[in-house]
Amino acid sequence: MTNSPPRLGTTRLVAVDGPSGAGKSTFARNLAQDLGAQLISTDHFATWDDPTTRWWPRLAAALGRVAEGQPGRYRKTDWSQGFPCVGEGDEVEIRPQETVVLEGFSSARKANKWLSLAIFVDFEDEAARLERAVRRDGEEHREHFIRWQHYERGWFAVDETKARADYVVTSS
Repeated sequence: MTNSPPRLGTTRLVAVDGPSGAGKSTFARNLAQDLGAQLISTDHFATWDDPTTRWWPRLAAALGRVAEGQPGRYRKTDWSQGFPCVGEGDEVEIRPQETVVLEGFSSARKANKWLSLAIFVDFEDEAARLERAVRRDGEEHREHFIRWQHYERGWFAVDETKARADYVVTSS
């Protein structure tokens, strides 16, 4: 990790990517704690109808500020009213520091030019991943997760996320 050069100004940005239910949030939380790093999640941006695209410029703008040595800020997606009533939530500040961990689906995307390191957390049993995600977030989200998993397969194939990762971690 310390051999990975900072590309976000003086900050190393480490992405922890992978499919839903693979265990990337737990892995990233532990990694951030071990490194004393700030943890940012793509769940702060994504919605069921926009897993990867329209929100990326908001995150990129915040990261661009950090690259310039300034704090970057964004507003989290507020899911408290449930979908589709998603609004703006709390403001988050990303501070220039030694390391920031960016966790979540599409965090290691090709367009993320600031990455120092990309980790792909994999768990190949898609049915088991679906059950994990539903157990975590509720049965009412099952159909959303089924669509999400279909979207993930296509995204990972086109983006070549796993093949480009510096490390692949298999969870159980």
